[in-house]
Amino acid sequence: MSEEAPLIAAIEAGGTKFVCAVGTGPHDVRDVTRIPTTTPEDTLAGVTRFLSMAKSKYGSIAAIGVGSFGPIDLDKSSETYGYITSTPKPGWQFTNIVPKLKDRYHVPVAWDTDVNAAVLGEYLWGAGQDTDPLIYITVGTGVGGGVLINGQLLHGLLHPEIGHLLVPPPQNSSAFQQACHCPFHKSCVEGYICGPALASRWGVKAEALPPDHPAWEEVADVMAHALMNLTLSICPKRIILGGGVMSQEHILPLIRGQLHKLNNGYLRVPELGRNLDDFIVAPGLGARSGLLGAMALGKYELDLHLKQSAGVSAA
Repeated sequence: MSEEAPLIAAIEAGGTKFVCAVGTGPHDVRDVTRIPTTTPEDTLAGVTRFLSMAKSKYGSIAAIGVGSFGPIDLDKSSETYGYITSTPKPGWQFTNIVPKLKDRYHVPVAWDTDVNAAVLGEYLWGAGQDTDPLIYITVGTGVGGGVLINGQLLHGLLHPEIGHLLVPPPQNSSAFQQACHCPFHKSCVEGYICGPALASRWGVKAEALPPDHPAWEEVADVMAHALMNLTLSICPKRIILGGGVMSQEHILPLIRGQLHKLNNGYLRVPELGRNLDDFIVAPGLGARSGLLGAMALGKYELDLHLKQSAGVSAA
């Protein structure tokens, strides 16, 4: 009889909601809950209630994987490792996440951005399988991007902050620069095309805008500039676009067309020509990319912990 796989808790910590789950993998997700992102105290209290319920219902949780909105501190030698840091989300600056979870549950806790979790989920089980380098970008309450290169999530000085790439205002939109929604920058991707930015500019939520609304041409123009810069600098094999704003059926063809125009024949590769539909794609896991990626992060952290423990025991 095979040994039962360890139970992993996954937390996708988003700016609008925290999605929490327990399971052993993509085909064994036993429970899921959604907690509105309000104050850190109330939101994290909801997370601990769910985890305590899951533990009593399904048994011991072996590890926790967290994919969070950011910026976050990924430096394990830092005093604020495991914190959300200089986020533009009011009230969440320097919020303690990982240390609190470790103190309460005494299990390994994996920590990365929600979009790095999403790119990992898509690489393992979704639209990015066997595709490396791979980029995942989400456009919703904010804009973020995760990057996977040589099978590893990209970390450096910090982590990729694709949503804050500086881009020009959309053509034929002189008022747009004044409408940049980012509190840090005057002309960045998130400031132009995140959900709140579109709602502020047009007076209605993005999902209420008809397909022929001029907003979508502006969104395509901004996103295509970001994708052109990423294609030139990282040379991904595929870029996955997710999130609520990107779920509109008409937006991906507009972005592909604008990217083709910006390239202007410079990079002569099929991905920017006849294979463009396979280069810019929707998530294969739908809305579950980040959640399943967080579960994978938790599993990796558990495996690392067990290997280190075995090494100490052997010594």
